Amino acid sequence: MTEPAVKTGGGVRSLLAAGWGAVTGIAPHVLHHVGPLAGAALLAGASGQLAFFAVGLVATMPTLRRLHRRFDNWLAPGLALGVFGVAFAISTFVVGPLLTTDEPAAPVTAAVDHDAHGH
Repeated sequence: MTEPAVKTGGGVRSLLAAGWGAVTGIAPHVLHHVGPLAGAALLAGASGQLAFFAVGLVATMPTLRRLHRRFDNWLAPGLALGVFGVAFAISTFVVGPLLTTDEPAAPVTAAVDHDAHGH
């Protein structure tokens, strides 16, 4: 008897990996919708950036393990972590500040109608 072309374990594993990828991909977007006070307290500034870096690092663990098994050394996972760190730093220190400005809005002045004599 011949073996089936597709093993069900591989399909389930792929489905779980896709689900994990979706959850870790959408998590930062969902987390920034945390209530205004909790979000400001937990996710603003350096502590928030470190928290997101830690979440991203934990999310990459399965991939790093897979790279280690495939190449049988720590060079490939180390390079992947380096790329992750550089991408995160660019996002944090370059893209983020470009998207958020701290410039105050121009003051709103009331329109005053004057006649030709300034009255």
